[in-house]
Amino acid sequence: MQNSNPVFKNEFVALMASLMSIVALTIDALLPALPEIAQDLNITNPNSTQLLITMIFLGIGFGQLIFGPLSDSYGRKPIVYIGFLIFIISSIVCVTTKSFEIMLAARVFQGVGLSSPRTISIAMVRDSFSGDFMAKILSIIVMFFILVPVIAPTFGQVLLNLFNWQAIFNANLIFGSLVMLWFWKRQPETLPKEKRIKFKPNIFITGTKEFLKHKSAVAFTLTSGFITGSFMVYLSTSQQIYQEQYDLGELFPYFFASTALSIGLSTFANSRLVMRFGSYNIAFYATVAYCIISILYVILFWSGNNPSIAVLISFFLIQFFAVGFIFGNYRSLAMEPLGHIAGISAAINGFVSTVMAVPIANYIGSFVHTSVLPLFIGFSVFGVFSLITFSLLKYSNSRKLI
Repeated sequence: MQNSNPVFKNEFVALMASLMSIVALTIDALLPALPEIAQDLNITNPNSTQLLITMIFLGIGFGQLIFGPLSDSYGRKPIVYIGFLIFIISSIVCVTTKSFEIMLAARVFQGVGLSSPRTISIAMVRDSFSGDFMAKILSIIVMFFILVPVIAPTFGQVLLNLFNWQAIFNANLIFGSLVMLWFWKRQPETLPKEKRIKFKPNIFITGTKEFLKHKSAVAFTLTSGFITGSFMVYLSTSQQIYQEQYDLGELFPYFFASTALSIGLSTFANSRLVMRFGSYNIAFYATVAYCIISILYVILFWSGNNPSIAVLISFFLIQFFAVGFIFGNYRSLAMEPLGHIAGISAAINGFVSTVMAVPIANYIGSFVHTSVLPLFIGFSVFGVFSLITFSLLKYSNSRKLI
């Protein structure tokens, strides 16, 4: 479906963003409800509730390995429907169980189900576009996708005030069902039958070998894992930081929204700048900025004493502004050489980056008790890892040109 003169399609971008937004809503709308869930399920360790956020990412990571290759063989749309069915069943388990362990398992399966629309939306973009125009499309999709975390915690808080935490899961199901109906009625299949790969048990092995042949795909997958992992710590600990460390109570969703808006603004800026400066250059300098701001915080507040909320938010806004220039470009750069196996390559990229991110988030998150410092140490360490990986790739590419 690619062509030399790509045309921007508003509905396609909005629909792909909506598919990905089911994931964001399922994660972020639950953040204000973590204390109530802990009380209902008799969870005594407040850090344990972080697992309700990070474990869904684990399911997303593993689910992509299943749905990505299957979509290369059977088409994109049928696999999205299968994933959403798994999401429905696991959501029902979440609202009916009284066991924390069962809810954790159901959250993993929610992630497995949601990995389908998340991964396949990216594969559908790669089916349709390439190069910097693909990066532009992905940036706009991410921008709309970011609007969900802006409103999701507030939405969750409203449902919590009016009903209970179970209503948040029910609302996610309703939203997802409406998106699926839209997807079914309006989105054509992007992978024609003649371009599908015949399914074989070793399709993952052959796809992985092909993936590993491309240094840029491997490098940008690793950097995605580093940045996603450090950012995931913020997602899983934000409720503790704002409501417990800063005692902001029901103001938490608004502070969370401000940081999400920062990412949204930068992804919008990226969509306007990427065709002019290139996704490679923008991603590199954004990674440099990501490192600098986090290291500056660590130097200034090494004592572990939290700064004022105004100072903290200022650092978050600048840090996450850099993130907006990173996520879409990293994913686009990793996918660029792999259009012929877009489904499985999106799956491998997503699996590796997510499976790297979950232990990073769980480990760093375990230190976030009374101070925000461990969060910024995590930003610094994995930002530097990303910059080193990026620099090694640049050096390797420059050597080839000599």
